[in-house]
Amino acid sequence: MARKSRSKKPGVTVTTPKKIYAPDWVVLGLSGLGLAITGYLVLTTLTAGAPVGCGAGSSCDIIQSSRWSTLLGVPVSLFGFLLYLVIALIAGLGRPRPRRWQQLWTLNFFGLIFSLYLTGVGWIELQALCQWCTASLVTLLAMFIYLTFLRPEPTAAPFWSNFLISKGVMVVVAMIALHGLYNDWFVAPADPKLQALAEHLDDSGAVFYGAFWCPACNEQKDIFGKAAEALPYFECSPNGRNAGVAFECAAEEIRDFPTWVIGQRRLTGVQTPEDLARSTRFDWDAWEPNE
Repeated sequence: MARKSRSKKPGVTVTTPKKIYAPDWVVLGLSGLGLAITGYLVLTTLTAGAPVGCGAGSSCDIIQSSRWSTLLGVPVSLFGFLLYLVIALIAGLGRPRPRRWQQLWTLNFFGLIFSLYLTGVGWIELQALCQWCTASLVTLLAMFIYLTFLRPEPTAAPFWSNFLISKGVMVVVAMIALHGLYNDWFVAPADPKLQALAEHLDDSGAVFYGAFWCPACNEQKDIFGKAAEALPYFECSPNGRNAGVAFECAAEEIRDFPTWVIGQRRLTGVQTPEDLARSTRFDWDAWEPNE
């Protein structure tokens, strides 16, 4: 587009062309790689398929099936795809370098921290890594290093330390909120009926055998919400995912997770509250809260 400016002579308008800046081809290339990675993960999620190298029971499968693979019910890979898309659009627009750099660096910084958080949680909580997620993390890291060394001089952009502090505070606040979402800080209090059932299961001698890395075990806990804290849960992998199962689980010949042992009965797989109530003679339909 052209920009109009008035000449000193009355009635004369001089048109000056608006300066167009070249796209940032390095960022465009890296964001294109990120779009390919996350787009592939989104596609496999929508088609209920498994990414290459993510067979049943693999580290990748454990990560992709965990609670950290979604955020607010949406696949994390879709958020990653949108992030790379916005970065690509900004990198391709002909904006002045300081403004464009600020936007690109901020988005990349947040994406990198979030990716590091998910990778760390996956390793610490599940002792598993997803090669596709790691590839995206490496892409973001390469982009971050490039943009950091590309930063404009202080005369052309806000002073580096002030800029870093301001964006750092924003990212810290966002990450605290995300950590709270993943750890149920904002979940409603336990449902009284589910709480009563969980306590009844414990009192009746039922045992819920599971493993921290088992997606179905987490699904079972999610059904109970906050009341899951009262379930008679026994951890069969106390020494890590690749270590042997606990002696108690081996003695009970627990081979699948989750497994409920209720008296002489065994229930394998995720159970509904109604089924668990029926198995322990808890009157689910007639239960009413104590006044």
